[in-house]
Amino acid sequence: MYDLTVIGAGWAGFNAALRARELGAKACLIERSHVGGTCLNSGCIPTKALIQSAKIYSLTKKASSFGIEISGLPLANFAKIQERKEKIIAQLRLGMQGMLKGIDFVNGDAQFISPTEIKIGQEVIKSKQAIIASGSRPAGLGSLKFDGKKIISSDDILNLKEIPESLLIIGGGVIGCEFASLFAALGTQVTIAEKLPQILPGMDPEVSRRITAIFKKKGIKVNTAVDAASFDLNSFDLVLVCVGRASCTEGLGLENIGIGLERGRVIVDEYLKTSVDNIYAAGDCTGKVMLAHYAAYQGCIAAENIIHPDNRKIAAARAVPNCIFTDPEIASVGISEDEAKTSGRDVIISKFDFLASGMARILDEAEGFIKIISDKSIKTVLGASIIGPRATELIGILGLAVNNNLTITQIQDTIFAHPTLSESIHEAVNSSHAI
Repeated sequence: MYDLTVIGAGWAGFNAALRARELGAKACLIERSHVGGTCLNSGCIPTKALIQSAKIYSLTKKASSFGIEISGLPLANFAKIQERKEKIIAQLRLGMQGMLKGIDFVNGDAQFISPTEIKIGQEVIKSKQAIIASGSRPAGLGSLKFDGKKIISSDDILNLKEIPESLLIIGGGVIGCEFASLFAALGTQVTIAEKLPQILPGMDPEVSRRITAIFKKKGIKVNTAVDAASFDLNSFDLVLVCVGRASCTEGLGLENIGIGLERGRVIVDEYLKTSVDNIYAAGDCTGKVMLAHYAAYQGCIAAENIIHPDNRKIAAARAVPNCIFTDPEIASVGISEDEAKTSGRDVIISKFDFLASGMARILDEAEGFIKIISDKSIKTVLGASIIGPRATELIGILGLAVNNNLTITQIQDTIFAHPTLSESIHEAVNSSHAI
C-alpha cells in the first residue's frame, strides 16, 4: 500500500512525487510514456532548443555587423539541429530519472478501479491517496483534423526532417508565434491566420502590435480576424494547427470513481482537491494556467495538501510569469494595463524603451520595451509586460516584485549593475519615465 500514487510524470507529477518523498511518503509515480511529460519531450525543451539554433543562425548571418567576417553563407543543417535537440532531451530525461531514487516508477497506462486501487496492465496497486497529473495534448479543429503529413500538430512539427518552404500557422497564440519566429528565421515563408483581432490574444495590445510589426519586417504574413477556411491549403507545404491544448483524462477510469469533469478537465477546488476526498489533481489536466512552471508549483502544492490536510495551501496564480520565446522575446506577469484600467484602479504606467539601453545596443537587440503597472496610491507593482532581449529572464525580477508586493520606490532604491539589461527595470520606474 502506497501513501501516494501520482499519475503522470510531467512537470506537475514529477514534482509532486519528489515533494511527497521529501515529506516522508511512500510514493509511486506512473507514466505511460517518458518522464518529463509534454514540456521535456514535445514542448518547452525541444521547442527552445530549436529556437536557440535558429537564433545562432540569425546571428551568424549578421556577424559582419559585429566586425566578424565569415566567408560564404551560413548553412542551417536541420538534421544536426534536430540531433542536438534530441541529445538535450535525452540528457535531461536521464537526469530526471536519476532524481526519482526512492520513488517507485512504473511505466504503463493507469486506470482507477476504486479511489484506492489503480490498475496498470494486469497489475493492481493500492494507494491511500492519489494525484492526477495526466497533462494535455494539442487541440485540433473539427474541419482540419491532424494527419501528421500535411496538417500537423505542435508535436508533429518538432520532428520534421527538413525545413518547409512554406508554412501556414492556424492560431496566433503563444505556440503559433513561437513556431512562426523559429521557421521564419530558418528561411520558411510563414503565414499566420488568427481569428481574433490580434495575435497573442490576452497579451498587452501594445506588445501585440509591436511583435506584429516586427514579424512583418521579417517577412511573416500576419492575418488577424480571419477564418482558416478562407485560405487555400494547397498553397502551403505544411499547415500547423495550434489552437490550444486539451486536457488528457480519457482512459483513466475517472468515471468509475466519480471524479468531476468539465469539458474533459478535472474539476478541482482552490486547494487542488477533486470531488473525491483522497484524490487531488495538478497541471494541465486541471485546465488552469497551462504552463510547465505553474504545473510544477501545483504539483508541489497538491502533494503538500494531500499529505498534510490540516495545513493546506491555496494554489495561487497571481504572479505566474508568461514567457514567449519569439525573437524578440515576450514576457508578462500580474495584470496588464488594460486589466488595471478596466478594474477601475488608479495606476502608474512606467515604460522604458530598449533603444536607450547600452547593453541592448551592444547585443544589437534594441527592439522593444518594458512596461510596469503599479498602484498610484501605494506604489506597489501590480504587473508588467516586456518585449525585447532576454524578456523571459527579466520577468523573474518583476514576478518577485508582484508576488511580494514590492513598490516602485523599493526598485528605485535598488542598485542595478551597469551595463546590463536588468537596469532597464530601474530606468523604467525612475520618476522621469513614469506616465
